[in-house]
Amino acid sequence: MLRIVRTVNRRSNGLNCVNIRFRHTGKILAIRREDQSVWERRAPFSPHFVKKLVSNGIKVIVQPSNRRAYPMQMYLNAGAVIQEDISSASVIFGVKQVPIDALIPDKTYCFFSHTIKAQESNMPLLDAILEKNIRLIDFERIVDESGQRLVAFGKYAGVAGMVNILHGLGLRLLALGHHTPFMHIGPPHNYRNSSMARQAVRDCGYEITLGMMPKSIGPLTFIFTGSGNVSQGAQEVFQELPIEYVSPETLRKVSEHGNQNKLYGCEVSRSDHLERREGGGFDAQEYDQYPERYISTFNTKIAPYASVVINGIYWAVGSPKLMTLPDAKTLLRPANTPWLPSSKGAPALPHRMLAICDISADPGGSIEFMNECTTIDTPFCLYDADRNKDTKSFKGPGVLVCSIDNMPTQLPRESTDLFAEVLYPHTNDILKSDARKPLESHKFSYPIYSSIVASNGKLTENFQYIADLREQNTRSRHKSEVSHEGKKRVLILGAGMISAPVVEYLHRDEKLHITACSHLKDESDKLAHRYPGVESAYLNVTENLVHLRGLCEESDVVISLLPYALHGLVAKQCIEAKTHMVTASYVTNEVKELHESAKQAGVTLLNEVGLDPGIDHLLALECFKDVHERGGVIESFVSFCGGLPAPEHSNNPLRYKFSWSPRGALVNTLASAKYLSKGQIVEISGGGDLMSSPRELDFLPGFALEGFPNRDSTQYGELYGLGTKVQTLVRGTIRYKGFSDCIKAMQLLGLIDPEPHPMLHPSGPEVTWRQLVVNLLGMTDTDIFYENLRHRLADQIGSSPDGLESLGLLEDTPIIKMGTPLDTLSHYLSQKLAFNSDERDLVILRHEIIVRWNDGRREEKGINLVVYGKPANEGGHSAMAVTVGFPAAIATKMLLDGEIQQPGVLLPFTPNIYLPMLSRLQSEGLKATETSRWL
Repeated sequence: MLRIVRTVNRRSNGLNCVNIRFRHTGKILAIRREDQSVWERRAPFSPHFVKKLVSNGIKVIVQPSNRRAYPMQMYLNAGAVIQEDISSASVIFGVKQVPIDALIPDKTYCFFSHTIKAQESNMPLLDAILEKNIRLIDFERIVDESGQRLVAFGKYAGVAGMVNILHGLGLRLLALGHHTPFMHIGPPHNYRNSSMARQAVRDCGYEITLGMMPKSIGPLTFIFTGSGNVSQGAQEVFQELPIEYVSPETLRKVSEHGNQNKLYGCEVSRSDHLERREGGGFDAQEYDQYPERYISTFNTKIAPYASVVINGIYWAVGSPKLMTLPDAKTLLRPANTPWLPSSKGAPALPHRMLAICDISADPGGSIEFMNECTTIDTPFCLYDADRNKDTKSFKGPGVLVCSIDNMPTQLPRESTDLFAEVLYPHTNDILKSDARKPLESHKFSYPIYSSIVASNGKLTENFQYIADLREQNTRSRHKSEVSHEGKKRVLILGAGMISAPVVEYLHRDEKLHITACSHLKDESDKLAHRYPGVESAYLNVTENLVHLRGLCEESDVVISLLPYALHGLVAKQCIEAKTHMVTASYVTNEVKELHESAKQAGVTLLNEVGLDPGIDHLLALECFKDVHERGGVIESFVSFCGGLPAPEHSNNPLRYKFSWSPRGALVNTLASAKYLSKGQIVEISGGGDLMSSPRELDFLPGFALEGFPNRDSTQYGELYGLGTKVQTLVRGTIRYKGFSDCIKAMQLLGLIDPEPHPMLHPSGPEVTWRQLVVNLLGMTDTDIFYENLRHRLADQIGSSPDGLESLGLLEDTPIIKMGTPLDTLSHYLSQKLAFNSDERDLVILRHEIIVRWNDGRREEKGINLVVYGKPANEGGHSAMAVTVGFPAAIATKMLLDGEIQQPGVLLPFTPNIYLPMLSRLQSEGLKATETSRWL
């Protein structure tokens, strides 16, 4: 029997009370103060349940805190002992994480540790728990045998979350120009209790029924994920409003035609958006065991029609995500909204999705772009499609995100009451724990045993996976994170002209480690010297595959700026190393064949993110998207692009200069071409016919330009999604007038022949240019009179030889022999027509697009990109380097940041890639101008 002792006018810590104490059973528990957040006012037990514990003979020590929702006097009145020292308790209860230096060894701790998913930020806490021989019971894992959670603040997390997001929605809509009844709802901590908050919500609902919602914002749809306590708490608040529940299948119709005197709700279960990767369908039991077999269709079936998403589902590692980083690119980009009224003066919403309340508050979890929680101090964040975050304003692009990880503390008394009520039945079981004794010597119930994360200095059997997850996370970060302070690694193959802007862009991110690799060590050393922290390495990829493989394995992304013929070799090594690859070149057939292998390895091989190909794709696709969304049809697409010397530096017969090997440019003049013209396929055979009929280009009247088709343009009808109505489709190369004539003369003479020539064997006798020209003309007399040589040459090429003469090709100067006329000429021109240090280059890109609209009218859209480089002696980049390098660097950063996640061989043809790239290129000053005229 217990002995009752009455103490009158007892003073403890300055508190006077009449306290009834019970002789305790020897069991002592402590309630520690919460110190993780200044807002944390909850406790694991309310005074009411402390009194029940004391009456059962349990000594309860409460660490002093004036921040708790229930004052210390009430705990003292309930029979608790108020004292700072809680070391006499065998079990210590809290709510949130415990500071490492406050952990007492050899104790049992019960709190939400946020370690069970190997959350990196809390791994030091877990390590300290193991080191101090602490037995950790995590409230989150107190579950029954079916996996149902038994101890949680869930309901009030949902209540507080719903009030928060309604409050934020009012502020967001006001910033966008719409006053709404939501403005009458404040944050939940402003109310004495949830009943007062609900009354404010009811008052808002009354105004909505009176028609006081602006017609300019359209019907509002609220999506609730899950049906557990969190979702139910949120929906209880939602049901104070005038609402109608609808099924996921009707969301689109409701979003376009719903009544604005009420709101629409939709509870989404797992079966509504989860389906097997292979064959479709949903099986709950299979999903619980093998979540990796499933994908989520939330981003396509539900999210596009959601105004507000309230996420309350528990997300397990390996499970599909509701919304990924790439999904945000689609959902948060400006779009035409047919459900908006067409009345003038009504401000348009940026996109349908206005707000997300992620009550689960799991950074990087089911809503991937929610990678850090908000706080009660700063409860909202605007997140846009370019991953920009704004916590200071409600105005601007993006979706309003609320992801407070301790929402229930905004309703602290009710939350504490509910939590204590569900925790109390398990208390006696927990109090059996003696952390100094082996776990096997205890007889815990299933819910408590299943929640013990650590005991006796090691992880328990149920939580051994945490070690595996930590190891997996370490491997994924391996890429030299330890030696480079957690930095991700980028390997750049090739340290020539293009690499400098790539390094410059990526070097801005201090969390990246960059290695520049070249077969010319001086080149990579120069880059490393220019950008501190960049590592220089020597590598000849064709001679040392082992070294290449090792570098790939140490990297997160490889940027190949090598000749395009080597991309396949690099791609194979990247797949083996499970490392992503980026190139600025056309995708080769060898790389295309690696698509399935890359998919299986989870590797992205992203190609054609330079200038041409690259920026030309991005600008075209942006225009096509806009035209298609407005109901237009593309009838014609003509595109020309090229790098040139600035006009003042084009003073040579070729009207061209080189800042890299001319070989590629010369070879391209021998290529075949294929394009679509007025419904007919036109083919130009290889061998030089391409230079026979250049097209005059007059879109920039101040320039004398010509162009010729490039490769097979017809394939882009399908790649660009232009359909069968496109009648003309041409992609070509820009040069100054005179280029094709000069090249044609070289072709007719045989100077661009890629086959070996006896006179040009490196080991043969010395040869001059005049001797070579004489030989190519089929002559043997190398002493021919100069004027006769010019006449014979003119007959051969059908035009004046002035251009060849001006280039020095008729002079008696020795040749550096490279085996073939093509390679010999390439080497010569690389010296003869190189840019001087005070000269600048120029990039010109032109799209001409003819659109037929629904009313029959035809419009010609012009898109021009003109970029000048900076001379080398001014320390700048060439225009070609910038327009190739920056897109490649931006795409690389998107891969590193998880904005691009699709494995396999990829082109930048989806909006979630090309729209952010264009936006970021504009930030770098690479902005196109547009023209329009009606035909």
